[in-house]
Amino acid sequence: MMRPPIILLKDGTENKQGKGQIISNINACMVVADSVRTTLGPHGLDKLIVDSKGATTISNDGATILRLLDIVFPAASTMVDIARSQDAEVGDGTTSVVVLAAEILKQMKPFIEDGVHPQLLIRAIGKACEKTLKELEGLEIKISGESELRDMLVKCAATTLSSKLVSQERQFFANMIVDAVNTLDAHLPLNMIGIKKVNGGNLNESRLIKGVAFQKAFSYAGFEMQPKKYTGVKVALLNIELELKAEKDNAEMRLTNVSDFQAVVDAEWNILYDKLQKIHDSGANVVLSKLPIGDVATQWFADRDMFCAGRIPQDDLERLMAACGGSVLTTVSQIEDSVLGKCGKFYEQQVGSERYNFFEECSKAQACTLLLRGGAEQFIAETERSLHDAIMIVRRAKKNDSIVAGGGAIEMELSRLIRDHAKGIEGKDQAFWMAYAQAFEMIPRQLCQNAGLDALDVLNKLRHRHAQGEKWAGIDIHREAVGDNLAACVWEPSLVKRNAITAATEAACLVLSIDQTVKNPRTASGGQMPGLPGM
Repeated sequence: MMRPPIILLKDGTENKQGKGQIISNINACMVVADSVRTTLGPHGLDKLIVDSKGATTISNDGATILRLLDIVFPAASTMVDIARSQDAEVGDGTTSVVVLAAEILKQMKPFIEDGVHPQLLIRAIGKACEKTLKELEGLEIKISGESELRDMLVKCAATTLSSKLVSQERQFFANMIVDAVNTLDAHLPLNMIGIKKVNGGNLNESRLIKGVAFQKAFSYAGFEMQPKKYTGVKVALLNIELELKAEKDNAEMRLTNVSDFQAVVDAEWNILYDKLQKIHDSGANVVLSKLPIGDVATQWFADRDMFCAGRIPQDDLERLMAACGGSVLTTVSQIEDSVLGKCGKFYEQQVGSERYNFFEECSKAQACTLLLRGGAEQFIAETERSLHDAIMIVRRAKKNDSIVAGGGAIEMELSRLIRDHAKGIEGKDQAFWMAYAQAFEMIPRQLCQNAGLDALDVLNKLRHRHAQGEKWAGIDIHREAVGDNLAACVWEPSLVKRNAITAATEAACLVLSIDQTVKNPRTASGGQMPGLPGM
Protein backbone atom coordinates (compact mmCIF):
# COMPACT_ATOMS: atom_id res chain seq x y z
CA MET A 1 0.00 0.00 0.00
CA MET A 2 1.47 3.37 -1.09
CA ARG A 3 1.76 5.99 1.61
CA PRO A 4 0.50 9.47 0.63
CA PRO A 5 3.22 12.09 0.14
CA ILE A 6 3.71 14.54 3.01
CA ILE A 7 3.56 18.12 1.73
CA LEU A 8 5.56 20.27 4.15
CA LEU A 9 6.38 23.40 2.13
CA LYS A 10 4.17 25.58 -0.04
CA ASP A 11 4.06 25.12 -3.77
CA GLY A 12 6.87 27.07 -5.43
CA THR A 13 9.33 26.78 -2.52
CA GLU A 14 12.91 26.09 -3.62
CA ASN A 15 14.50 23.31 -1.60
CA LYS A 16 18.07 22.21 -2.38
CA GLN A 17 20.08 19.90 -0.17
CA GLY A 18 22.86 17.35 0.00
CA LYS A 19 26.34 17.22 -1.47
CA GLY A 20 25.24 19.08 -4.61
CA GLN A 21 24.15 22.07 -2.53
CA ILE A 22 27.50 22.28 -0.71
CA ILE A 23 29.35 22.20 -4.04
CA SER A 24 26.98 24.84 -5.43
CA ASN A 25 27.71 27.10 -2.44
CA ILE A 26 31.47 26.64 -2.90
CA ASN A 27 31.20 27.50 -6.61
CA ALA A 28 29.22 30.66 -5.80
CA CYS A 29 31.86 31.82 -3.29
CA MET A 30 34.59 31.21 -5.86
CA VAL A 31 32.71 33.38 -8.39
CA VAL A 32 32.50 36.20 -5.82
CA ALA A 33 36.26 35.95 -5.22
CA ASP A 34 36.88 36.03 -8.99
CA SER A 35 35.20 39.45 -9.12
CA VAL A 36 37.79 41.00 -6.77
CA ARG A 37 40.94 38.88 -7.11
CA THR A 38 42.38 41.01 -9.95
CA THR A 39 42.44 44.04 -7.59
CA LEU A 40 45.01 42.42 -5.26
CA GLY A 41 48.48 43.90 -4.93
CA PRO A 42 50.38 46.97 -6.21
CA HIS A 43 49.59 46.13 -9.84
CA GLY A 44 45.96 45.19 -9.21
CA LEU A 45 43.33 46.63 -11.52
CA ASP A 46 40.35 48.82 -10.62
CA LYS A 47 36.65 48.10 -11.02
CA LEU A 48 34.07 50.55 -12.34
CA ILE A 49 30.64 49.92 -10.82
CA VAL A 50 27.43 51.68 -11.85
CA ASP A 51 24.62 51.41 -9.31
CA SER A 52 20.87 51.41 -9.94
CA LYS A 53 20.76 55.24 -9.79
CA GLY A 54 23.50 55.61 -12.41
CA ALA A 55 26.20 56.75 -9.96
CA THR A 56 29.66 55.44 -10.87
CA THR A 57 32.32 54.24 -8.44
CA ILE A 58 35.91 53.42 -9.38
CA SER A 59 37.70 51.38 -6.73
CA ASN A 60 40.04 48.47 -6.05
CA ASP A 61 38.99 48.11 -2.42
CA GLY A 62 37.46 44.66 -1.90
CA ALA A 63 34.93 45.73 0.72
CA THR A 64 33.72 48.67 -1.40
CA ILE A 65 33.31 46.52 -4.52
CA LEU A 66 31.43 43.74 -2.72
CA ARG A 67 29.20 46.24 -0.94
CA LEU A 68 28.17 47.75 -4.29
CA LEU A 69 27.55 44.37 -5.93
CA ASP A 70 23.96 43.22 -5.51
CA ILE A 71 24.70 39.59 -4.58
CA VAL A 72 21.53 37.51 -4.21
CA PHE A 73 22.99 34.00 -3.80
CA PRO A 74 22.41 33.25 -0.08
CA ALA A 75 25.69 31.47 0.77
CA ALA A 76 27.81 33.86 -1.30
CA SER A 77 26.73 36.76 0.93
CA THR A 78 29.10 35.26 3.53
CA MET A 79 32.01 36.59 1.47
CA VAL A 80 30.56 40.09 1.62
CA ASP A 81 30.22 39.79 5.40
CA ILE A 82 33.85 38.78 5.98
CA ALA A 83 35.07 41.62 3.73
CA ARG A 84 32.99 44.08 5.76
CA SER A 85 34.22 42.68 9.08
CA GLN A 86 37.85 42.90 7.91
CA ASP A 87 37.27 46.50 6.80
CA ALA A 88 35.65 47.43 10.11
CA GLU A 89 38.22 45.62 12.27
CA VAL A 90 41.54 46.51 10.64
CA GLY A 91 40.70 48.50 7.48
CA ASP A 92 42.94 46.61 5.03
CA GLY A 93 43.22 43.08 3.64
CA THR A 94 39.60 42.94 2.45
CA THR A 95 40.51 41.44 -0.92
CA SER A 96 43.00 39.02 0.66
CA VAL A 97 40.44 37.62 3.09
CA VAL A 98 37.92 36.92 0.30
CA VAL A 99 40.53 35.33 -1.98
CA LEU A 100 41.89 33.19 0.88
CA ALA A 101 38.42 32.00 1.96
CA ALA A 102 37.53 31.05 -1.63
CA GLU A 103 40.83 29.18 -2.05
CA ILE A 104 40.27 27.19 1.17
CA LEU A 105 36.85 26.17 -0.17
CA LYS A 106 38.36 25.31 -3.56
CA GLN A 107 40.92 23.03 -1.88
CA MET A 108 38.15 21.31 0.13
CA LYS A 109 35.86 20.85 -2.88
CA PRO A 110 37.49 17.58 -4.16
CA PHE A 111 37.04 15.99 -0.71
CA ILE A 112 33.32 16.88 -0.72
CA GLU A 113 32.98 15.41 -4.23
CA ASP A 114 34.67 12.20 -3.01
CA GLY A 115 32.09 11.85 -0.23
CA VAL A 116 34.08 13.09 2.80
CA HIS A 117 31.74 14.33 5.52
CA PRO A 118 31.87 18.16 5.88
CA GLN A 119 32.29 17.94 9.66
CA LEU A 120 35.61 16.11 9.23
CA LEU A 121 36.84 18.97 7.04
CA ILE A 122 35.54 21.64 9.42
CA ARG A 123 37.27 20.01 12.38
CA ALA A 124 40.56 19.61 10.49
CA ILE A 125 40.78 23.18 9.15
CA GLY A 126 39.73 24.54 12.55
CA LYS A 127 42.74 22.83 14.15
CA ALA A 128 44.94 23.92 11.24
CA CYS A 129 43.83 27.53 11.78
CA GLU A 130 44.79 27.36 15.47
CA LYS A 131 48.22 26.01 14.54
CA THR A 132 48.63 28.73 11.88
CA LEU A 133 47.87 31.51 14.37
CA LYS A 134 50.43 30.06 16.83
CA GLU A 135 53.06 29.95 14.09
CA LEU A 136 52.16 33.53 13.11
CA GLU A 137 52.66 34.66 16.70
CA GLY A 138 56.14 33.14 16.64
CA LEU A 139 57.03 34.97 13.41
CA GLU A 140 55.87 38.45 14.53
CA ILE A 141 58.52 41.13 14.98
CA LYS A 142 57.99 43.59 17.83
CA ILE A 143 58.92 47.23 17.29
CA SER A 144 60.09 49.32 20.25
CA GLY A 145 61.36 52.87 20.58
CA GLU A 146 59.68 56.11 19.50
CA SER A 147 61.64 56.69 16.28
CA GLU A 148 61.48 53.01 15.29
CA LEU A 149 57.72 53.01 15.91
CA ARG A 150 57.19 56.00 13.63
CA ASP A 151 59.26 54.38 10.87
CA MET A 152 57.21 51.20 11.24
CA LEU A 153 53.93 53.12 11.01
CA VAL A 154 55.07 54.98 7.88
CA LYS A 155 56.17 51.76 6.19
CA CYS A 156 52.93 49.97 7.09
CA ALA A 157 50.91 52.89 5.67
CA ALA A 158 53.07 52.95 2.51
CA THR A 159 52.56 49.18 2.04
CA THR A 160 48.79 49.64 2.31
CA LEU A 161 48.79 52.54 -0.18
CA SER A 162 51.03 50.68 -2.65
CA SER A 163 48.01 48.77 -3.97
CA LYS A 164 45.80 51.86 -4.23
CA LEU A 165 45.15 54.44 -6.90
CA VAL A 166 47.46 56.89 -5.08
CA SER A 167 50.44 54.48 -5.01
CA GLN A 168 52.69 56.98 -6.83
CA GLU A 169 52.37 59.37 -3.89
CA ARG A 170 52.38 56.75 -1.13
CA GLN A 171 55.35 58.19 0.80
CA PHE A 172 53.76 61.65 0.80
CA PHE A 173 50.44 60.35 2.12
CA ALA A 174 52.02 57.78 4.49
CA ASN A 175 53.84 60.52 6.42
CA MET A 176 50.71 62.67 6.40
CA ILE A 177 48.57 59.84 7.80
CA VAL A 178 51.05 58.98 10.57
CA ASP A 179 51.17 62.66 11.60
CA ALA A 180 47.36 62.73 11.60
CA VAL A 181 47.02 59.64 13.81
CA ASN A 182 49.72 60.91 16.18
CA THR A 183 47.68 64.06 16.88
CA LEU A 184 44.85 61.97 18.38
CA ASP A 185 44.50 61.06 22.04
CA ALA A 186 45.25 57.61 23.51
CA HIS A 187 41.92 56.15 22.34
CA LEU A 188 42.67 57.10 18.69
CA PRO A 189 39.04 57.97 17.77
CA LEU A 190 38.57 57.74 14.00
CA ASN A 191 35.91 60.48 13.90
CA MET A 192 38.48 63.03 15.11
CA ILE A 193 40.21 62.86 11.70
CA GLY A 194 38.11 64.89 9.27
CA ILE A 195 38.54 64.40 5.53
CA LYS A 196 37.46 67.25 3.25
CA LYS A 197 37.45 66.82 -0.55
CA VAL A 198 38.06 69.81 -2.82
CA ASN A 199 37.93 69.39 -6.60
CA GLY A 200 40.80 70.86 -8.59
CA GLY A 201 44.55 70.97 -8.17
CA ASN A 202 46.72 67.88 -7.85
CA LEU A 203 47.39 65.32 -5.15
CA ASN A 204 50.54 67.05 -3.90
CA GLU A 205 48.41 70.07 -2.93
CA SER A 206 46.63 67.93 -0.33
CA ARG A 207 47.62 68.90 3.19
CA LEU A 208 47.17 68.09 6.85
CA ILE A 209 45.72 70.73 9.16
CA LYS A 210 46.58 70.02 12.80
CA GLY A 211 43.32 71.50 13.88
CA VAL A 212 39.94 71.81 12.19
CA ALA A 213 38.94 73.07 8.75
CA PHE A 214 35.50 73.13 7.20
CA GLN A 215 33.78 74.76 4.25
CA LYS A 216 32.34 78.24 4.79
CA ALA A 217 28.74 77.92 5.88
CA PHE A 218 25.79 79.78 4.37
CA SER A 219 25.95 83.43 5.44
CA TYR A 220 23.70 86.48 5.45
CA ALA A 221 24.36 90.12 4.57
CA GLY A 222 27.02 91.62 6.78
CA PHE A 223 29.22 88.53 6.68
CA GLU A 224 31.76 90.12 4.34
CA MET A 225 32.25 92.97 6.82
CA GLN A 226 33.47 90.56 9.51
CA PRO A 227 37.23 90.03 10.08
CA LYS A 228 38.55 86.81 8.51
CA LYS A 229 41.73 86.45 10.53
CA TYR A 230 42.41 86.34 14.27
CA THR A 231 45.18 85.37 16.66
CA GLY A 232 44.55 84.30 20.25
CA VAL A 233 41.09 83.07 19.30
CA LYS A 234 38.27 82.34 21.72
CA VAL A 235 35.51 80.25 20.14
CA ALA A 236 31.91 80.06 21.34
CA LEU A 237 30.36 76.74 20.24
CA LEU A 238 26.57 76.97 20.28
CA ASN A 239 23.50 74.93 19.56
CA ILE A 240 21.26 78.01 19.55
CA GLU A 241 19.25 79.79 16.86
CA LEU A 242 20.30 83.45 16.73
CA GLU A 243 17.56 84.97 14.58
CA LEU A 244 14.07 86.37 14.91
CA LYS A 245 11.39 83.68 14.92
CA ALA A 246 8.63 83.81 12.33
CA GLU A 247 5.11 84.08 13.72
CA LYS A 248 3.01 80.94 13.69
CA ASP A 249 0.49 80.87 10.88
CA ASN A 250 -2.52 80.42 13.13
CA ALA A 251 -1.36 82.68 15.98
CA GLU A 252 -3.74 85.37 17.22
CA MET A 253 -2.85 88.36 19.37
CA ARG A 254 -5.42 91.01 20.43
CA LEU A 255 -3.98 94.42 21.24
CA THR A 256 -5.89 97.57 22.25
CA ASN A 257 -3.31 100.24 21.35
CA VAL A 258 -0.13 100.82 19.35
CA SER A 259 2.15 100.97 22.40
CA ASP A 260 1.21 97.38 23.35
CA PHE A 261 2.11 96.21 19.85
CA GLN A 262 5.43 98.07 20.03
CA ALA A 263 6.17 96.45 23.40
CA VAL A 264 5.67 92.97 21.90
CA VAL A 265 8.01 93.76 18.97
CA ASP A 266 10.62 95.32 21.28
CA ALA A 267 10.50 92.30 23.63
CA GLU A 268 11.31 89.97 20.74
CA TRP A 269 14.25 92.14 19.64
CA ASN A 270 15.47 92.53 23.21
CA ILE A 271 15.60 88.75 23.72
CA LEU A 272 17.85 88.43 20.68
CA TYR A 273 20.04 91.43 21.60
CA ASP A 274 20.39 90.12 25.14
CA LYS A 275 21.77 86.82 23.82
CA LEU A 276 24.19 88.61 21.50
CA GLN A 277 25.42 90.91 24.26
CA LYS A 278 26.13 87.99 26.61
CA ILE A 279 28.15 86.27 23.87
CA HIS A 280 30.12 89.48 23.31
CA ASP A 281 30.70 90.02 27.04
CA SER A 282 32.16 86.50 27.40
CA GLY A 283 35.18 87.54 25.33
CA ALA A 284 34.48 85.29 22.35
CA ASN A 285 35.60 86.61 18.96
CA VAL A 286 34.46 83.62 16.85
CA VAL A 287 30.89 82.34 17.19
CA LEU A 288 29.86 79.02 15.63
CA SER A 289 26.42 77.47 15.86
CA LYS A 290 24.85 74.26 14.65
CA LEU A 291 21.61 76.22 14.06
CA PRO A 292 21.14 79.30 11.81
CA ILE A 293 22.57 82.71 12.69
CA GLY A 294 20.32 85.35 11.11
CA ASP A 295 21.14 88.58 9.27
CA VAL A 296 20.54 90.80 12.33
CA ALA A 297 23.00 88.80 14.46
CA THR A 298 25.51 88.63 11.59
CA GLN A 299 25.48 92.44 11.22
CA TRP A 300 25.62 92.93 15.02
CA PHE A 301 28.72 90.72 15.29
CA ALA A 302 30.33 92.45 12.28
CA ASP A 303 29.92 95.86 13.96
CA ARG A 304 31.94 94.50 16.92
CA ASP A 305 34.68 92.84 14.83
CA MET A 306 33.44 89.32 15.62
CA PHE A 307 33.21 86.39 13.22
CA CYS A 308 30.14 84.14 13.13
CA ALA A 309 28.94 81.13 11.13
CA GLY A 310 25.76 79.10 11.43
CA ARG A 311 24.61 75.68 10.23
CA ILE A 312 27.96 74.06 11.11
CA PRO A 313 27.80 70.23 10.77
CA GLN A 314 27.69 68.31 14.04
CA ASP A 315 30.88 66.31 13.38
CA ASP A 316 32.85 69.51 12.67
CA LEU A 317 31.63 71.03 15.94
CA GLU A 318 32.66 67.90 17.86
CA ARG A 319 36.14 67.89 16.30
CA LEU A 320 36.49 71.60 17.02
CA MET A 321 35.56 70.97 20.66
CA ALA A 322 38.15 68.15 20.85
CA ALA A 323 40.83 70.38 19.32
CA CYS A 324 40.09 73.70 21.05
CA GLY A 325 38.37 72.60 24.24
CA GLY A 326 35.25 74.29 25.52
CA SER A 327 31.67 73.01 25.36
CA VAL A 328 28.74 73.12 22.96
CA LEU A 329 26.23 75.39 24.71
CA THR A 330 22.44 75.23 24.45
CA THR A 331 21.96 78.49 26.35
CA VAL A 332 23.99 81.68 26.77
CA SER A 333 22.73 82.48 30.27
CA GLN A 334 25.97 81.26 31.88
CA ILE A 335 28.48 81.69 29.06
CA GLU A 336 31.94 82.53 30.37
CA ASP A 337 35.62 82.19 29.49
CA SER A 338 35.94 78.63 30.89
CA VAL A 339 33.43 77.17 28.39
CA LEU A 340 35.03 78.82 25.34
CA GLY A 341 37.37 76.95 23.00
CA LYS A 342 40.83 78.42 22.44
CA CYS A 343 43.23 78.23 19.52
CA GLY A 344 46.29 80.12 18.30
CA LYS A 345 44.94 81.42 15.02
CA PHE A 346 41.86 81.44 12.83
CA TYR A 347 41.65 82.44 9.18
CA GLU A 348 39.51 82.01 6.10
CA GLN A 349 41.19 80.94 2.87
CA GLN A 350 40.20 80.09 -0.67
CA VAL A 351 40.79 76.39 -1.50
CA GLY A 352 39.99 75.66 -5.11
CA SER A 353 36.59 77.14 -5.83
CA GLU A 354 35.49 77.02 -2.17
CA ARG A 355 36.28 79.09 0.91
CA TYR A 356 37.35 77.24 4.05
CA ASN A 357 37.62 78.28 7.70
CA PHE A 358 40.80 77.10 9.45
CA PHE A 359 41.46 76.73 13.18
CA GLU A 360 45.13 76.01 13.93
CA GLU A 361 47.47 75.85 16.95
CA CYS A 362 44.58 74.52 19.03
CA SER A 363 44.97 74.26 22.81
CA LYS A 364 44.25 70.51 22.93
CA ALA A 365 45.10 69.56 19.31
CA GLN A 366 43.42 66.13 19.55
CA ALA A 367 41.75 66.48 16.16
CA CYS A 368 42.98 67.13 12.65
CA THR A 369 41.71 67.53 9.09
CA LEU A 370 42.97 66.10 5.81
CA LEU A 371 42.30 68.42 2.88
CA LEU A 372 42.32 66.35 -0.31
CA ARG A 373 42.81 67.85 -3.77
CA GLY A 374 42.43 66.12 -7.12
CA GLY A 375 40.89 66.32 -10.56
CA ALA A 376 37.91 64.01 -11.04
CA GLU A 377 35.32 63.52 -8.31
CA GLN A 378 35.64 59.71 -8.52
CA PHE A 379 39.42 59.99 -8.12
CA ILE A 380 39.10 62.04 -4.93
CA ALA A 381 36.48 59.63 -3.59
CA GLU A 382 38.82 56.66 -4.19
CA THR A 383 41.67 58.62 -2.57
CA GLU A 384 39.49 59.10 0.51
CA ARG A 385 38.76 55.35 0.67
CA SER A 386 42.48 54.58 0.27
CA LEU A 387 43.46 56.96 3.06
CA HIS A 388 40.74 55.52 5.30
CA ASP A 389 42.32 52.05 4.90
CA ALA A 390 45.78 53.44 5.68
CA ILE A 391 44.47 55.36 8.72
CA MET A 392 42.87 52.17 10.07
CA ILE A 393 46.14 50.27 9.56
CA VAL A 394 48.20 52.93 11.36
CA ARG A 395 45.72 53.00 14.26
CA ARG A 396 45.88 49.22 14.65
CA ALA A 397 49.66 49.09 14.21
CA LYS A 398 50.08 51.76 16.90
CA LYS A 399 48.04 49.71 19.36
CA ASN A 400 49.60 46.37 18.32
CA ASP A 401 53.23 47.12 17.53
CA SER A 402 54.16 43.87 15.78
CA ILE A 403 54.74 43.41 12.06
CA VAL A 404 55.36 40.74 9.43
CA ALA A 405 56.70 41.00 5.88
CA GLY A 406 54.12 41.35 3.12
CA GLY A 407 54.34 40.57 -0.58
CA GLY A 408 53.40 36.91 -0.08
CA ALA A 409 56.33 36.25 2.29
CA ILE A 410 54.29 35.47 5.41
CA GLU A 411 51.79 33.33 3.45
CA MET A 412 54.57 31.19 1.95
CA GLU A 413 56.24 30.71 5.33
CA LEU A 414 52.97 29.75 7.03
CA SER A 415 52.22 27.35 4.16
CA ARG A 416 55.62 25.67 4.64
CA LEU A 417 55.22 25.41 8.41
CA ILE A 418 51.72 23.91 8.20
CA ARG A 419 52.84 21.49 5.48
CA ASP A 420 55.78 20.35 7.63
CA HIS A 421 53.49 19.86 10.61
CA ALA A 422 50.99 17.91 8.49
CA LYS A 423 53.64 15.31 7.65
CA GLY A 424 53.47 14.12 11.25
CA ILE A 425 49.68 13.66 11.22
CA GLU A 426 48.27 10.18 10.64
CA GLY A 427 45.19 9.30 8.62
CA LYS A 428 43.19 11.33 6.16
CA ASP A 429 43.50 14.48 8.27
CA GLN A 430 46.97 14.83 6.77
CA ALA A 431 45.43 15.44 3.34
CA PHE A 432 43.07 18.08 4.79
CA TRP A 433 45.98 19.92 6.48
CA MET A 434 48.00 19.78 3.27
CA ALA A 435 45.08 21.27 1.32
CA TYR A 436 44.72 24.05 3.92
CA ALA A 437 48.45 24.83 3.63
CA GLN A 438 48.17 24.86 -0.16
CA ALA A 439 45.45 27.54 0.03
CA PHE A 440 47.91 30.11 1.44
CA GLU A 441 49.95 30.00 -1.75
CA MET A 442 47.04 31.61 -3.57
CA ILE A 443 48.02 35.08 -2.29
CA PRO A 444 51.55 35.17 -3.83
CA ARG A 445 50.23 33.41 -6.94
CA GLN A 446 47.56 36.08 -7.45
CA LEU A 447 50.10 38.86 -6.84
CA CYS A 448 52.22 37.38 -9.65
CA GLN A 449 49.28 37.03 -12.02
CA ASN A 450 48.13 40.61 -11.41
CA ALA A 451 51.65 41.90 -12.07
CA GLY A 452 52.04 39.87 -15.28
CA LEU A 453 54.78 37.63 -13.81
CA ASP A 454 55.25 33.90 -14.35
CA ALA A 455 53.46 32.61 -11.25
CA LEU A 456 54.78 29.04 -11.57
CA ASP A 457 58.41 30.15 -11.81
CA VAL A 458 58.15 32.68 -8.95
CA LEU A 459 56.37 30.22 -6.64
CA ASN A 460 59.04 27.57 -7.26
CA LYS A 461 61.73 30.11 -6.32
CA LEU A 462 59.77 31.11 -3.21
CA ARG A 463 59.35 27.49 -2.09
CA HIS A 464 63.09 26.91 -2.57
CA ARG A 465 64.08 30.06 -0.64
CA HIS A 466 61.73 29.25 2.25
CA ALA A 467 62.98 25.66 2.36
CA GLN A 468 66.50 27.12 2.74
CA GLY A 469 65.30 29.02 5.83
CA GLU A 470 64.73 32.48 4.28
CA LYS A 471 61.41 33.06 6.05
CA TRP A 472 60.90 36.62 4.75
CA ALA A 473 61.48 35.81 1.07
CA GLY A 474 58.62 37.34 -0.92
CA ILE A 475 57.74 38.90 -4.26
CA ASP A 476 59.42 42.18 -5.16
CA ILE A 477 56.83 43.45 -7.63
CA HIS A 478 58.88 46.44 -8.76
CA ARG A 479 62.01 44.41 -9.55
CA GLU A 480 59.91 41.46 -10.79
CA ALA A 481 61.99 39.09 -8.70
CA VAL A 482 62.12 37.29 -5.34
CA GLY A 483 63.73 39.21 -2.48
CA ASP A 484 63.83 39.77 1.28
CA ASN A 485 60.66 41.78 1.88
CA LEU A 486 61.53 42.55 5.50
CA ALA A 487 64.72 44.29 4.39
CA ALA A 488 62.79 45.94 1.54
CA CYS A 489 60.41 47.44 4.17
CA VAL A 490 57.29 45.78 2.74
CA TRP A 491 55.71 45.59 6.20
CA GLU A 492 52.20 44.84 7.38
CA PRO A 493 50.75 44.75 10.91
CA SER A 494 50.47 41.13 12.01
CA LEU A 495 46.92 41.90 13.17
CA VAL A 496 45.84 42.21 9.52
CA LYS A 497 47.02 38.68 8.76
CA ARG A 498 45.68 37.28 12.02
CA ASN A 499 42.23 38.71 11.40
CA ALA A 500 42.22 37.64 7.73
CA ILE A 501 43.18 34.02 8.52
CA THR A 502 40.56 33.76 11.28
CA ALA A 503 37.77 35.34 9.20
CA ALA A 504 38.57 33.31 6.06
CA THR A 505 38.65 30.03 7.99
CA GLU A 506 35.39 30.78 9.82
CA ALA A 507 33.69 31.70 6.53
CA ALA A 508 34.92 28.46 4.90
CA CYS A 509 33.64 26.43 7.87
CA LEU A 510 30.28 28.20 7.67
CA VAL A 511 29.84 27.50 3.95
CA LEU A 512 30.89 23.84 4.36
CA SER A 513 28.36 23.38 7.17
CA ILE A 514 25.36 24.41 5.00
CA ASP A 515 23.84 21.34 3.33
CA GLN A 516 20.34 22.67 2.63
CA THR A 517 18.87 25.93 1.33
CA VAL A 518 15.14 26.63 1.45
CA LYS A 519 13.76 29.73 -0.31
CA ASN A 520 10.14 30.64 0.28
CA PRO A 521 8.12 31.80 -2.75
CA ARG A 522 7.48 35.51 -3.12
CA THR A 523 4.04 37.04 -3.38
CA ALA A 524 3.15 39.49 -6.14
CA SER A 525 3.68 42.40 -3.73
CA GLY A 526 7.21 41.26 -2.96
CA GLY A 527 6.58 39.86 0.52
CA GLN A 528 6.84 36.22 1.54
CA MET A 529 3.81 33.94 1.43
CA PRO A 530 2.61 32.85 4.87
CA GLY A 531 4.08 29.54 5.88
CA LEU A 532 7.26 28.12 7.28
CA PRO A 533 10.22 30.54 7.35
CA GLY A 534 13.09 29.94 4.92
CA MET A 535 16.39 28.50 6.09
